[in-house]
Amino acid sequence: MTQNDPEQELQDELDVEQFTKEHPADCGKPHAKVYIIRVDRKTIRVPHPELTGQQILRLVEKTPETHKLFQKFKGGETKEVAPGETVSFVRPGVERFMTIPCDTTEGSCG
Repeated sequence: MTQNDPEQELQDELDVEQFTKEHPADCGKPHAKVYIIRVDRKTIRVPHPELTGQQILRLVEKTPETHKLFQKFKGGETKEVAPGETVSFVRPGVERFMTIPCDTTEGSCG
């Protein structure tokens, strides 16, 4: 069975950041029962292969009104994640997430 075989059994846990650091940027991740993601400095276990930006912010007790969420990819690229945008933890290159407080002079994140 190959590493990218969709029929392979689920892993118990997948550390998204660790897997991405150890494999090529275009390598898809295996599916798992629990995904370990990092948001800022907090490590979180989630039982879903994807969440929205708002759901990820909620995991670290933040909201789209107070913080912007960014996704970091292998190689240093970052991309802002909109509150309603769905993020897949098995997508190639996804490494971790960062939050940045909204600029108070703008009045909001939107």
